[in-house]
Amino acid sequence: MREIVRSTVWILLLCGSVSFSSGKETQFKVDGKVIELDESNFESAISAFDLILVDFYAPWCGHCKRLAPQLDAAAPVLAGLKDPIVIAKVNADKYTGLARKYEIDAFPSLKIFMHGIPTEYYGPRQPDLLIRYLKKFVAPNVTILNSDAEIKDFFDNAGTFFPIYIGFGLGESIISDLALKYKKKAWFAVTKDFSEDMMVLYDFDKAPALVAIQPTYNERNIFYGPFEDEFLEEFIKQNFLPLSVPINHDTLKLLKDDKRKIVLTLVEDEADEKSEKLIKLLKAAASANRDLVFAYVGIKQWGDFADTFGVNKKSKLPKMIVWDGDEEYLTVIDSEIIDDGDQGSQISHFLEGYREGRTEQKKIAGPSLIGFINSLIGLKTVYIIVFLVAMLMLIRSLGQEDVPPIGVRPQTDEVDAPRDEYGPEDKED
Repeated sequence: MREIVRSTVWILLLCGSVSFSSGKETQFKVDGKVIELDESNFESAISAFDLILVDFYAPWCGHCKRLAPQLDAAAPVLAGLKDPIVIAKVNADKYTGLARKYEIDAFPSLKIFMHGIPTEYYGPRQPDLLIRYLKKFVAPNVTILNSDAEIKDFFDNAGTFFPIYIGFGLGESIISDLALKYKKKAWFAVTKDFSEDMMVLYDFDKAPALVAIQPTYNERNIFYGPFEDEFLEEFIKQNFLPLSVPINHDTLKLLKDDKRKIVLTLVEDEADEKSEKLIKLLKAAASANRDLVFAYVGIKQWGDFADTFGVNKKSKLPKMIVWDGDEEYLTVIDSEIIDDGDQGSQISHFLEGYREGRTEQKKIAGPSLIGFINSLIGLKTVYIIVFLVAMLMLIRSLGQEDVPPIGVRPQTDEVDAPRDEYGPEDKED
């Protein structure tokens, strides 16, 4: 089926390049290729297309080289959509003005420009998954579903990268404004025709109901009203995150948009059996305390982050604190989580102590949440380091032949194993 779709797209493209301007005059054509942009045409491109994915790359970057064919494979399929999506690339190592303007700190960096407004792209990079991810941005704000089959298809096609909100027995107008507001963060749909099988599958017992689904974490939460904007929006915002959030580079970026305090539990290894049992208890506590965000991190998974709160392998674990997401956190006096105790009761005791103010305020020993997000070395710093290293090499090799060029980052012939997914650690500074 995939090959038929690709063949159809290529036939259309070969018959003639498809001009796309959303009613605007544009010098660009959607011909199924990744568009090369520079400082002379960048602004024209992002204003010409309603949706454009831009790859900020460097020629010497190994990860960029592996990403390029992925984007090349996705470009013709996205160009053939009813509402075409354009992929472009910029040599940010050469066009440093654009790199500075859009705060490019590492390579490759992907940004989505919707109507000229940039947002970070945190989605997958394998072609099929990238296509599915980007389709979300040209989908209707609210999808109307008319049968069980359509509900299943909608869920399957949505993928696992965004939370999903399905209104059973709800009118489109009830969530249309919020669906527009949060289009970049979630899928929204409503359905009036559904069977009892759907009620069992999505675990609600009456309608109208709004079901929030976290596909990645296999979590569901139900909202029965009142369906007024204030209460509805609060429910939607609270369910952008799972009940208990694993701390990593990607989830930190999501947490920065959430204004709630973070109940953070630090463990030795979040993947071991004891930690998994504790995480289940944290989810139960989160369900009953929706005014707080519950999160956890293992020293084994991210030791530098844990060390910010004075926690390392020698510390007594697990440890629970309340973090403001900035430079301060609270410990609760005489309230510890013990490995072999009744941890459910201990968590409750901790939360009681926090709400009663039996706390001690402390400062973190490292960057704030925003600091962690922006902790990659900036391009200017890279250039300075490279320049200094090159100068040292020049001094040492003075009088020798084949002096390496100053300020040029060396390329390597090293070949890495191909990978389908990239994480934040895969960017090259």
